[in-house]
Amino acid sequence: MATKQRSNNGKFDYDLLVIGCGPAGQRAAVQAAKLRKSVAIVDSREVVGGVCVHTGTIPSKSFKEAVLFLSGYRQRSIYGAGYRVKSEIEMSDLTFRCNRIMQQEIDVIKAQLGRNYVDWIGGHAKFLDQNTLEISSLEGVQKKTAEYIIIASGAKPSRPPNVQFNGKSIFDSDDILNLQNLPRNMTVVGGGVIGTEYGSMFAALGVHVTIIDARNKLLGFVDEEIIENFQYQMRSMGVTLRLNEEVKSCSEREDGQVVTQLKSGKVIISDCILFSAGRVSATADLDLDKVGIKTEERGRINVNEHFQTSVPNIFAAGDVIGFPALASTSGAQGRLASAWIFGLKDPIQEAPLPYGIYSIPEISYVGFTERELTEKEIPYEVGVARFKEIARGHIIGDENGMLKLVFHRETQEILGVHIIGESATELVHIGQAVITLKGGLTYLRDAVFNYPTLAECYKVAALDGYNKIRA
Repeated sequence: MATKQRSNNGKFDYDLLVIGCGPAGQRAAVQAAKLRKSVAIVDSREVVGGVCVHTGTIPSKSFKEAVLFLSGYRQRSIYGAGYRVKSEIEMSDLTFRCNRIMQQEIDVIKAQLGRNYVDWIGGHAKFLDQNTLEISSLEGVQKKTAEYIIIASGAKPSRPPNVQFNGKSIFDSDDILNLQNLPRNMTVVGGGVIGTEYGSMFAALGVHVTIIDARNKLLGFVDEEIIENFQYQMRSMGVTLRLNEEVKSCSEREDGQVVTQLKSGKVIISDCILFSAGRVSATADLDLDKVGIKTEERGRINVNEHFQTSVPNIFAAGDVIGFPALASTSGAQGRLASAWIFGLKDPIQEAPLPYGIYSIPEISYVGFTERELTEKEIPYEVGVARFKEIARGHIIGDENGMLKLVFHRETQEILGVHIIGESATELVHIGQAVITLKGGLTYLRDAVFNYPTLAECYKVAALDGYNKIRA
């Protein structure tokens, strides 16, 4: 890709260099390019896309859709628990869809960077000084300078020494889709977002899954009623939950089986293990010490409200700065960092962040949980709608889903929306808009939604809540 113009400051090769081509890096680069700045993205991969496209969000969500389609999961409540689109599902059937979608995303990103005259530099970057990067690739070593640099190098799975990763039977989330054959049973270490997503996907395929977590429930940050529902549905799919348990070691036996030893003395034997207990920021090889940037726990870079590091011309955005480490928030952070650097200080409307967990079933929420409101001593009430009460729920075969509204008992302002079930990650944005615009229960109670839709759940839940406070 060729830039339309060189740096506006003759001292440097570029106005902006971006390290990493995930959502944060892409948005940062394109925003700067829209402001007529010269920009280049440096990434260690040979092609664009970053972790999001190659090993993270895109392949995992594509895998889920392949699982849902081929397993017939969505139709089981209608045609029976044994229904399948394909009786013998192989890993190649599932990864075919992933690879196709990944290539399409790569093509889209290439086109976007090209039409915005963003240079692409393949190679591993490290700092020489606050304006200079040394970039190493198979073609050699080169130096590039810029007035500003944004670090958007993302994160990678944590690999503790007591786990013997081999890429064949003991995997992390980056290489789990390299499985050659669908296992009969699988152990998942870690009941966080990645562990529950992949665990539920393989369970939907008929794999016996055991999830191990040191906490007393999965996804502890999610609404408790939603998690109770989720754990019930996981167990209904045959998932074994080993909670309040810690892993002592994971290793492969001579016969290829994997042994997971727990500190409690329990031993779990399975065909393979997915270890998904946390991620670390990808900062170890950037030589940040040369510019005076210190990393915190798990390699995280500390930034201010403008995503500026301790070095004034170096910024950081995305997973590399830690929580919330979502593709959606990373993209927003990258754009805002770039906008701030080049003086585009549009007012930002504060909107609560939606959280989406692409498990089977999906979970999504926005706003406060009941536990948080209780701790803050805010008077609230809830309204609930269950998919089995909604015509659309019967039509699509999801009778276990639910939507819960949490609202202020006195002002009736919507404070939180919590959803489990089909299209939860889509439905949540209605609630996000209502919360952001300070909408109340009355709006959702009186609004007319298309029939039959899952969006009707908002009206049913609002009526349920309204009747509680009226009584």
